[in-house]
Amino acid sequence: MTKQTQPSIPFVYKLLAGLLVFIGAFIVAMVFGAADTTIKDVWLALTSNAAGDKISIIREIRLPREMAAIFVGAALAVSGAIMQGLTRNPLADPGLLGLTAGAYAALAITIAFIPSINYFGIMITCFIGSAVGTMMVFGIGAMKKGGFSPLRIVLAGSAVSAFLYAIAEGIGIYFKISKDISMWTAGGMIGTTWDQLQIIVPFILAGILISLFFSRQLTILSLSEEVAVGLGQKITRVKAILFIVIILLAGASVALVGNMAFIGLMVPHIVRAIVGTDYRFIIPMSVIAGAVFMLLADTLGRTINAPYETPVAAIIAIMGLPFFLFIVHKGGKAFS
Repeated sequence: MTKQTQPSIPFVYKLLAGLLVFIGAFIVAMVFGAADTTIKDVWLALTSNAAGDKISIIREIRLPREMAAIFVGAALAVSGAIMQGLTRNPLADPGLLGLTAGAYAALAITIAFIPSINYFGIMITCFIGSAVGTMMVFGIGAMKKGGFSPLRIVLAGSAVSAFLYAIAEGIGIYFKISKDISMWTAGGMIGTTWDQLQIIVPFILAGILISLFFSRQLTILSLSEEVAVGLGQKITRVKAILFIVIILLAGASVALVGNMAFIGLMVPHIVRAIVGTDYRFIIPMSVIAGAVFMLLADTLGRTINAPYETPVAAIIAIMGLPFFLFIVHKGGKAFS
C-alpha cells in the first residue's frame, strides 16, 4: 500500500482559484452568444438601469439562463458526489441511476393529466418521480445478495431509466404532447425565467447547505459503515437525509432544465483529484466546478452553431460517455 501524501496547496487557495475560474466562465457566458455583446454591455446590464436592446437581452434572457446553468450544474455535481460517497460506487450519477428519468416520467404524466399545473406543482412531481426512480433502482439492486455492487446498480439504473423514458415517450405520443415535453428532453436553459428561478433556487440552496452540514458524516460513511457505527453515527438517519437531499437536487434540476446525465459522474471525480477524498472539501468544490462546467457547456451550445442552439445535453453526453468508459476501465480509481 502506497502512502498517501498530504496536499501541498491549502484548500482555501484551491477554493479561491476555483472562484476565479467561475468568475471567468460567467463573464464568458454573459458576453458570448448569438447577440453581439461586450463586457461593457454586461456591466451596464448588471449594475445600472440603462435601457437598450442588448441590455434587455442580457438582463432578461441571458442572465436568468446562466443563473439556471450555475445552480443546475452545482446541484447535479453535489448530488453525484453524495451518491458516490453514500453508495461507495464510483459510477453513481443521478442521470445514470434513475433519478432524472423518474423525474422526467413524472413530468410527462403531469403535463398529460394536469396540463394547467403551475411550475411549483411540476417541481413537486419531479421530486416524487426522482424518489420513485431511485427506489426502483435500489429495489432491483437489493434483490440478490451483494446487489449493491457498482456494476449491478449501473445495470439496474440503465434498465429503469430506459423503462421510465419509454413511459414518458409513450405518454407523449398517446396524448399528443410530445412537443410540450420535448422542451425538457434536450436539456437546456432556453426560456428560463426569473419566476422559475425564484421557485427552484431555494430548494437547490437548501439541498447544498444540508449536504455541507453532513459532509463530515458522509466522509466517514464513504469509507465504511462499520467505522461510522463505531464512531456513534446514526447511519440510518444520515442516509435518509442525504437521499432526500439527492432527490431534492436532482428533482429541482430536471424541473428547471430537463434530463442531464454525466455531470454528477464527471465533476466529483475531477474534484477528488484536486482536493482529495474529504467531503468537507469535495462538496464546496463540486458546487463551483459543477457551475463552471455547466456555464461552459451552455456557452458552447449557444455559440458552436450560432444563431442556432446545440442541445446542452448532447454536448455533455459527448464528453460524458468517454469519461464513463474511462472510469469503468480504471475500476473507478482513475481520479481518486
